[in-house]
Amino acid sequence: MTDSLRWVKSSYSENGGQCIEWAPEHAAATGEFRVRDSNDPHGPQLTLTRAAFVGLVEFARHHG
Repeated sequence: MTDSLRWVKSSYSENGGQCIEWAPEHAAATGEFRVRDSNDPHGPQLTLTRAAFVGLVEFARHHG
């Protein structure tokens, strides 16, 4: 299933830092928020709940 996901880079990806990608359509369909390192697309992935994903985004906004 992960090979068919459409991944979207974080809005911070253009700043040259470490970036993540997520699969928004998968999240909308399943409630699972899949996250991976944009520099290692074949590496490990995290599966987060909606609350955990919101927490990750808030953390990035404040500490990014």
